[in-house]
Amino acid sequence: MTLHARLFAATALATALAAPAFAQEESQATTVGADVIIVTAQRREQNLQDVPIAVSAFTADALEERAISDVSQLSNIAPNVTLDAGTPFSGSGAVLSAYIRGIGANDFAFNIDPGVGIYLDGVYLARTVGANQDLLDVERIEVLRGPQGTLFGRNTIGGAINIVTRAPGDEFMIRADATTGSYDRIQLRATMDLPLAEGLAASLSSSFHDRDGYLRRVPFGDSRADNSRDFTAFRHVDFETDDDEGDDHNWSVRGRLDWDNGGRFRASFTGDYSDTDQNQIANQVIATTEFVPGPFAGLAENNIPGTALDVVTGSSGFLFAGLYNFCINASPADLAARNAANLCGTRTGVGGYGTVAGLADPLLGGVNFPGNPAPDLLPYDSRFVSSNIDESYADGNNFSRLENWGVAGTFEFDLSDELTLKSITAYRELHWLVGMDLDSSPLPILHTSFEMNQQQFSQEVQLLGSLFDDTLDFVAGAYYFEESGNLHDFVTFAEGLLQVDGPNDLATENYAFFGQIDWRVTDWLGLTVGGRYTHENKEFEGFQSDLNGFNYDLFNCLPVGPFCAAILGFPDPNQPFRYYPSGTQEKVFENFSPRAGIQVFPNDDLMFYFTWSRGYKTGGWTTRLSNPLPTAPDFNEEEVESFELGAKTYLFDRMMTLNAAVFTTEYTGIQLNFQQGVSPTIQNAGDARISGAELEISIVPNDIFRLDASLGVIDAEYTSVLPQSVVGANPFQAGVFEGAALPKTPSVTVNLSPRVRLPLGDTGSLTFAGSYTLTSSLWNDTERTFLLERPTTNLVNANLTFRPASEHWSVTAGVTNLLDERYLTTGQAQIAGGQIYGTYSRPMEWYLRAGIEF
Repeated sequence: MTLHARLFAATALATALAAPAFAQEESQATTVGADVIIVTAQRREQNLQDVPIAVSAFTADALEERAISDVSQLSNIAPNVTLDAGTPFSGSGAVLSAYIRGIGANDFAFNIDPGVGIYLDGVYLARTVGANQDLLDVERIEVLRGPQGTLFGRNTIGGAINIVTRAPGDEFMIRADATTGSYDRIQLRATMDLPLAEGLAASLSSSFHDRDGYLRRVPFGDSRADNSRDFTAFRHVDFETDDDEGDDHNWSVRGRLDWDNGGRFRASFTGDYSDTDQNQIANQVIATTEFVPGPFAGLAENNIPGTALDVVTGSSGFLFAGLYNFCINASPADLAARNAANLCGTRTGVGGYGTVAGLADPLLGGVNFPGNPAPDLLPYDSRFVSSNIDESYADGNNFSRLENWGVAGTFEFDLSDELTLKSITAYRELHWLVGMDLDSSPLPILHTSFEMNQQQFSQEVQLLGSLFDDTLDFVAGAYYFEESGNLHDFVTFAEGLLQVDGPNDLATENYAFFGQIDWRVTDWLGLTVGGRYTHENKEFEGFQSDLNGFNYDLFNCLPVGPFCAAILGFPDPNQPFRYYPSGTQEKVFENFSPRAGIQVFPNDDLMFYFTWSRGYKTGGWTTRLSNPLPTAPDFNEEEVESFELGAKTYLFDRMMTLNAAVFTTEYTGIQLNFQQGVSPTIQNAGDARISGAELEISIVPNDIFRLDASLGVIDAEYTSVLPQSVVGANPFQAGVFEGAALPKTPSVTVNLSPRVRLPLGDTGSLTFAGSYTLTSSLWNDTERTFLLERPTTNLVNANLTFRPASEHWSVTAGVTNLLDERYLTTGQAQIAGGQIYGTYSRPMEWYLRAGIEF
């Protein structure tokens, strides 16, 4: 079935099912039926069914029934949403890769902003690091699809995810549970509500989670592995290793203090803190690429700058893993023929072997050649590709530590019965260190580590009103945001032949003014108009350098100093190892994002709507250089224009809700992560058109049975690609070109979530809850690497819960990934570095949970 046929079918189904509602004069109250979910998707409280945009909302009970414990798992139940725990080479499941309707970002660096905004009680989380929030003591989650720039602001070009925590109750309450399960899982959660005075109440929640990793590190079994330099011989942000990957070890706490005595003034103070100290996410090399020819040490003359980097004249040479293999096996004649004696010589620079006490730095060239007294080294090749996706031969760094906290104050004052003034003030920090062995071998072929420190402050003021007998609702506001921080990269390639040291500083200041009016013109007609003006100033300084001076050895331009630095194109000859131009870079962005819509209400149970909106995401700079550049490489903003037609309806005496939408989006200036040599670089790739449809249904015919279902179909293709961004089809990749599919965008997503609650009389009740999710195949990276493609997956979760009649305690037994589907959630084609690697999904796991509440 073509996309247009699917869109027509979805629209026809929504219209046909909605048709019976026309015959109803008014909706009838029922004792059973679909829940009324109040959301704040338009910055004010509304029934989900009255919001004229595509929104999925999930209560705390619904999340628990479907085994949803963090933000990334929401993609199992929301249509046209792809959320993954971890991005390429991030090493941490706390990093969120988020795409909605084909638009998002798949990186963690400061140089690129997310395309899906994550909000915690109205506070924007600026970084993808820490955005995969633990859903501790939440009231509901709202997933807003399509650009939300008018009301939610910066970098919500794909959509927004709004996490709303639970307000403390006015009665004392304690709720706690303990969970055990696969991989020695231990999880403890507790929540307490504490009324303090009339109108003043507090809540405190805490969670602890410990679980062993599902990927084991095993010895390779060749004594030559012991001859390679230990990973501690190179510079990293820290050093720590362990024998498994993909574990969990974190705890978090969240507190809230609310004041509401029924008067004009209300206040809420929130604070949250999380501490994660665990290993890297499970990483597995899928293939090695040491055999791919490259520009290094080609048979062409290498003493002229630029020659060795020419992929034509240097095609007889090597890339990094191949160069390492050549060096260790080369004869003196081989080294001379390729003019590679310096290239395969000692590794120098801060962080090299010579800086470690007691370690000499031998020549790398010819160590395996007969007669060389140096101990033999293992070559890097496919011998390190394990036949078991849950085993790796890695022995390098293996840690991820994240400290993430924030405080916020929300104040509301009723100026009159019709006007409310609201303020949200927030401050957040995160501190992150991660160290990874990405080559799955005992050799230091690709080791990375990062340190990020970030601070952000935001202030938002809103004026909300309802006028003319509640026929005109409006919100007007101003927003201020500032962020500063740094990210420091250390990357070791090919036994230290290239040692990247990349500290980067970034500061952002943003202010905006926004407003939206919703006017119910008549009982059957509504109009919406709104807009947001944004001004943003970014400053960046990159200090990236190579500690080993690879380019000087590559071109045989020695000694290292101003003369050779100038010849080789280093931007500052007085800093001969520095790739990045000196000085602070600055960019200023301005944007106006409008929104307009019309709603038609045939009766109280049915709404048709049309919404037009524009979205926007700022540009920045590419930071990961592996060659010197005279000017700072940058990229521009990206924009979308979206058209959405939808229907929201109650059916069958409100025992069923059906929400449907069709949409098309023009996506321009797409920011994508392209692999250029060993460097992942951000650039504007071109334009795309994204069209699709969504259908969400809830059926609640009685107190026993409930069914929630959703369907998403989407067609996301490039309509044009800039010449410098075209990647032709090759043996490794399907490529990037006009008509190619966008990454991280499955064409079909389906979810079925049944729940059956069986009353057992005075004994209690037994509840079965299940969730089935079908996700069609998708590409995990920009270039559409074949080995990183995620196949069509069928994910099944199920659990059984017993509650006594008192409902003061419960016991749940469940299983996640019942069919043991294993697929890649993220990965990188580091062809120049020597490997294609990725992270496989968690295997089937069981759990047993006991909870109490009183």
